[in-house]
Amino acid sequence: MKLNKILNPVRSCALVAMCSLAALPISADEAFSPYVSESGDISFPEDFRLSMTHMGSWFVPDGGASGFHDVYTERATVEAFRETGKFPDGATVVKELRAHESGSYTTGQGVSHSTEGLKQWFVMIKDSKGRFADNGVWGDGWGWALFKPDSQGANAAADYKADCLSCHIPAKDNDWIYTEAYPILNK
Repeated sequence: MKLNKILNPVRSCALVAMCSLAALPISADEAFSPYVSESGDISFPEDFRLSMTHMGSWFVPDGGASGFHDVYTERATVEAFRETGKFPDGATVVKELRAHESGSYTTGQGVSHSTEGLKQWFVMIKDSKGRFADNGVWGDGWGWALFKPDSQGANAAADYKADCLSCHIPAKDNDWIYTEAYPILNK
């Protein structure tokens, strides 16, 4: 009986400690990102559609980037952004580009929907500490990656300034992210 009275407070403290660790932001250095190697190589986030939260979508009607752009991030990232108005260190943003088709439906004419045709994925990982200054896909507070459907194992971007940054210049003052399509970020 005396041993049980001693162990219950210990168990309670251990439980509180574990719960506190689970609530820590994803910015701890020792757990920066599961998608980044020690040298800063960015890997494709497998099963992101199941493990991440859908922030919002864009629709581009014409051109090479036409289709639906569905954007995902971790739930902890959404919660941190709602609190601080900033993406936390280690946050992952995945934008999936899908082909589209349009047709006439009971909801109207020219209604577009996404198809199974995957075009590519853009992945950004927040790095406010400049951890990988010698790696060409890191800079301006983010790691930048592009993955193609036929080679998800390799980042097609080599130099973020040449391969990625030009599309984000209008969002420079907003940490390079167009947040207006992500109402989930608002409280």
